[in-house]
Amino acid sequence: MIPGYPYYSQETQCKQVPVTFPPQHQDRQPGLEYKMVPLPISDNPHYKGSGKLAGKIAIITGGDSGIGRAVAIAFAKEGADVAIVYLYEREDAVATQKMVEQYGKRCLLIEGDLRQPAFSAEIVRLTLERYGKLDVLVLNQGVQFPQESILNISNEQLEDTYRTNIFPHFYLTKAALPHLHPGSAIISTASVTAYAGAPLLVDYSSTKGAIVSFTRSLSLQLVKCGIRVNAVAPGPIWTPLIVSSYSAEYVKTFGLETPMKRAGQPFELAPAYVYLASDDSSFVTGQVLHVNGGVMTET
Repeated sequence: MIPGYPYYSQETQCKQVPVTFPPQHQDRQPGLEYKMVPLPISDNPHYKGSGKLAGKIAIITGGDSGIGRAVAIAFAKEGADVAIVYLYEREDAVATQKMVEQYGKRCLLIEGDLRQPAFSAEIVRLTLERYGKLDVLVLNQGVQFPQESILNISNEQLEDTYRTNIFPHFYLTKAALPHLHPGSAIISTASVTAYAGAPLLVDYSSTKGAIVSFTRSLSLQLVKCGIRVNAVAPGPIWTPLIVSSYSAEYVKTFGLETPMKRAGQPFELAPAYVYLASDDSSFVTGQVLHVNGGVMTET
């Protein structure tokens, strides 16, 4: 059993019990995981690695917390060393580093602003300096600023959302590509909102749609190089981004719109990234895996 994770007993397996969170809000994005109540669940103790990523080196943006932390832990369990990139969340990043290291793997912390093109070259330089090579690129950074009306989306917000969510996909891919090789993988974090839409997240959803198109187009360009490009589209997931972007009142109902009547936990996404990073998905490119609690989407 995983504390805080909803299991169904024989008596309740056909009865949905909604899972809710206490009201809370943080004033700065992308948020701090160590301040959340309850803490997101990043590590599934029942997940046992089998060497799927043995000897691999991965860069994970937004790797300090949330989905990125869960991916870093799962990659470590599968044998990969990681470099995690974060904006300012040093305490969360150090906690992730310790979690990775407890599985016997190395974790390089890189702090900086992905909105700056030159920083991507620095990320790759530091990763190669530490590990000597690069095999997997996970593009997972993101912000969102809910607005009731498009009229409330300022030019500054629009630019910030795009500069954070999609521009670094280009910057970091361009910096990393000369060092990738046949068998390498690029994996982006898209969103269910790219397919289902989200009335409060017009600018955010459009960046996630751009990530889907980026994934498909880049996969076609790099297929001849033996480099696979895919994405994961999460539904509502309990991460610092949620408590730093929504009101405390909204947080109380977060995830209840899914057929499962709950938000997902970060560890529930991690195996999808492992699959796309490993040779298990050797015949998969240009695809988006949907992990969203049962929401039906047009792929």
